[in-house]
Amino acid sequence: MKKTISSYFIPAVGAVLLAVGLYFMKTIEDPQGLLRALPPICFGLGCGIFGHGMGEIIVRSAMKHNTAVAKQLQINMNDERNLAIANRAKSKAYDMMVFLFGAFIIGISLMNIDLTLLWLLVFFYLFILGYNTYYRIKYFKEM
Repeated sequence: MKKTISSYFIPAVGAVLLAVGLYFMKTIEDPQGLLRALPPICFGLGCGIFGHGMGEIIVRSAMKHNTAVAKQLQINMNDERNLAIANRAKSKAYDMMVFLFGAFIIGISLMNIDLTLLWLLVFFYLFILGYNTYYRIKYFKEM
């Protein structure tokens, strides 16, 4: 029961964020400061959260009505080969993201944008690298 409520709560939150973002984009005529960025952020987050939540509901419904497909999906999700492929793809994507994000920050910094946004991007970049370093050390100690 708890899973059902939470699975419907996530798309509802997404729909509310989407509606709030759309409402603010249409009603605020001359946004200043934070209100310039908040409506598109709410709209984008709402779209993403709503889509993710609806996808979960559809998958859960399909698995409930067709047990053979549900069993095959569980096997595919827990298969060691599929997990190794997924982890390798994530690793390649992360390696590419580090270089692209660094190049993006350099490009943005050369455009003379607001320093607050630049520091925010640098913080996220360093946070991702720190997260990687933490888990690399943790897994190195375990193995």
